[in-house]
Amino acid sequence: KFVRLARLFFCVLFAWACWVNWRTALYTPQDYLGYADLAFFSIYKQFILGWFSRHIVVMVGFIATCQGLIAISLLLKGWIYKAGITGAMVFLLAISPFGVGSGFPCTLIMAYALYLLLKEKPNYIWHQPNKRKVMTLS
Repeated sequence: KFVRLARLFFCVLFAWACWVNWRTALYTPQDYLGYADLAFFSIYKQFILGWFSRHIVVMVGFIATCQGLIAISLLLKGWIYKAGITGAMVFLLAISPFGVGSGFPCTLIMAYALYLLLKEKPNYIWHQPNKRKVMTLS
């Protein structure tokens, strides 16, 4: 119902996630290893404690950068907006198996909300929707 407000909230959320993930990856990367215990599937746990544990800064830096790009895309329109929304949905669905570590089931609800935003005809977030012009005879 409040499309522009929803886009703004998602923009702030992804911008904040970008900042937090970059900061954590650079200063305390070992914090991410704790997510292995929260994962629903053993393949996620194996990945975190395996390859990921040796490449945390690169992986989380890449993810954080994508989160920043998603935040920017939510302010725009056209193909970049659609790409950002799609990327955000894929991201949220991909982290859902981390359970409470990802805020499950909130991630699924947010992915669905982004799907609803994708169905709307986007304009720049700062533009007011077109309102009917009423002609008056004077």
